[in-house]
Amino acid sequence: MVLGILAVIVLILVIVFWPRGGGAPAPGPTGTDDTSLSPTDGATPSPTTTAGGACDPSRVTITADTDKNEYAAGELPQLWFTLENKTSQPCSILIGDTDMVYAITSPSGSGDEQYWSTADCAKTEQPAPVAVTLKPGVPVPSDKISWPRTRSTPGDCAATEPLVGAEGASFDFSVSVAGLSATKRFYLY
Repeated sequence: MVLGILAVIVLILVIVFWPRGGGAPAPGPTGTDDTSLSPTDGATPSPTTTAGGACDPSRVTITADTDKNEYAAGELPQLWFTLENKTSQPCSILIGDTDMVYAITSPSGSGDEQYWSTADCAKTEQPAPVAVTLKPGVPVPSDKISWPRTRSTPGDCAATEPLVGAEGASFDFSVSVAGLSATKRFYLY
């Protein structure tokens, strides 16, 4: 009788603790629904855990976003981007400081004139790229950054230049990250 009870206990323990799926551990959590990418002036994302394979860039959408379409004098445009996985499985996308660029241009009859770019920002260190998990159909926004309405020059994107004139002029916010790109037009007054 004692051996029978001991055998049942061992069987229960084996069933509960025996690894499943070929002995591989179950995957850990893949982040939360409020996961966000965090660009700064250097456009560095905050890390999240990874799951699934690499994202197919043709199945990921990127959207350039601003907090408004029109800005009064003195208002600073808030800029960010949103990535969304258009597949049915989670995937990971590698985002690094060197391949993430925000730019402000003004379209004109003679072509786009660049006013400001994060590529101009002086960088003291190059953080390692971060793998970000994109859940199916869940938009993942980056953190917002402010454009100070000034021009940047190579090595300096600080707000030391005079303010960009406006009077209803149109400007394009373009973002490129991980081989994806998007643009949104807005107006300054």
